[in-house]
Amino acid sequence: MATYSSRRYIRMIFKDSGGSNFTIRVPEPKDNITEQEILNAMDIIISQNIFQGRSGDLVEKVDARVIETNISDYYD
Repeated sequence: MATYSSRRYIRMIFKDSGGSNFTIRVPEPKDNITEQEILNAMDIIISQNIFQGRSGDLVEKVDARVIETNISDYYD
């Protein structure tokens, strides 16, 4: 019997001071999250230097998406 599930997360991509991309995924965002809330969170991550990329501090926003995947599992 097939089982179905879905997953939803925010994917934020930043550029670090060395030019490398750094990705953060946030699982299960609230249903009504806005673009502005995501962009504000990215600004806070950069300004407060919360994470470091492979090549240094995060310095620039590159991309932000809310991604939802649907999974149909037919056989284990």
